Amino acid sequence: MEADGFLSRRASVEAPGVDGRVAGAAAGAAEFQWLGGRLLGAAAGGGFIGGSLSPRMAAGEAGDFAPALHRATPEPATFAEPEIDYEGLPQGAATSTHMLAGAVAGIMEHCLMYPIDCVKTRMQSLHPEPAARYRNVMDALRQIVRTEGLWRPIRGVNVLAVGAGPAHALYFACYEKIKFSLSDAIHPGANSHFANGVAGCMATVLHDAIMNPAEVVKQRMQMFNSPYRGVLDCMGSLLRHEGPAAFYRSYTTQLTMNVPFQALHFMTYEYLQELLNPHRHYNPSSHVLSGALAGALAAAATTPLDVCKTLLNTQEAQAIHVIQADAAAGAVGAATASATGSRHISGLGEAFRTVYRMGGVPAFFKGVQARVIYQMPSTAISWSVYEFFKYIITKRQHERRLRGDRDGDK
Repeated sequence: MEADGFLSRRASVEAPGVDGRVAGAAAGAAEFQWLGGRLLGAAAGGGFIGGSLSPRMAAGEAGDFAPALHRATPEPATFAEPEIDYEGLPQGAATSTHMLAGAVAGIMEHCLMYPIDCVKTRMQSLHPEPAARYRNVMDALRQIVRTEGLWRPIRGVNVLAVGAGPAHALYFACYEKIKFSLSDAIHPGANSHFANGVAGCMATVLHDAIMNPAEVVKQRMQMFNSPYRGVLDCMGSLLRHEGPAAFYRSYTTQLTMNVPFQALHFMTYEYLQELLNPHRHYNPSSHVLSGALAGALAAAATTPLDVCKTLLNTQEAQAIHVIQADAAAGAVGAATASATGSRHISGLGEAFRTVYRMGGVPAFFKGVQARVIYQMPSTAISWSVYEFFKYIITKRQHERRLRGDRDGDK
């Protein structure tokens, strides 16, 4: 690890390539440290020797020096400080550490980006009201605040925060466990893109099982002229009029969307980390950039499925009228009616047909701009917060382990 420009290398004083002025300064093994063009050597007896590298060595062999952390006072030769294994949490760390980091990351991700999520839901409407037709994301935010009030873009954020905490806790804990177990089985000691993709898919199943009811309530409240007074009113109305199945009507579609989304997302993130951060040190800028690009790519590729999911969650009245008219004309087939005779759109196949019937192929990409704008900072926030907590937890456990080792030596 590089720190403050210091580089060190253990070498014998008789080793070739070391300047003769340095070779005569000690009789045994020494540790040399490089600082701003000066060579500082910690001799075996504990003293320091100084000198400069010859131009030949400075240009050719200084690059061979391995990174190490500089210390103001020499450590005893018998004590070697182990490297911090940041990429994986310490072996003694409980699963709760992953869950805590994941829960905080999920809540921050969804809450901070909720206004853009509200715009995305409205822009994916197949038949929006005239007052809810927007040119772009910023125009939508301005119109919502001006016509519906300052707090309207964050209406329903509480239900999402409640669902995001446990959902992301299980999500990241499951991902880390499966990723490392499967990677060790496929390529011991190396990263496996296949393992990353499988881990992301399995984690998504748990995540969506918790998040789907919250998504349904959230999107119902985000729609223009939403008739619900609050979260509890929305949940009660859904239970009374559509039954418990309403909370999971879009679950299979959500999985169909999120499994390829998360597989592509995790594989892209890990691939970019290999390029930008090959040593897997804690590097906030690489986590933010990798997360943003991975989220943007996955979001754009899965937008058609997200449009279908939104339709299944919101059950737009105009779309239902179209389905009823088609059913009456025999164009779609037998309608599935509830006890009250009302009609609901159910299933991915029916959602696809409805979207195409109402807008053709372009309808599958409604709100793609808002979805990408939402996912880029969203995934960047999620990964940077998660990696930060993972780093802090790892660092503290590493320091406690070092203090225990030093106390044992004494």
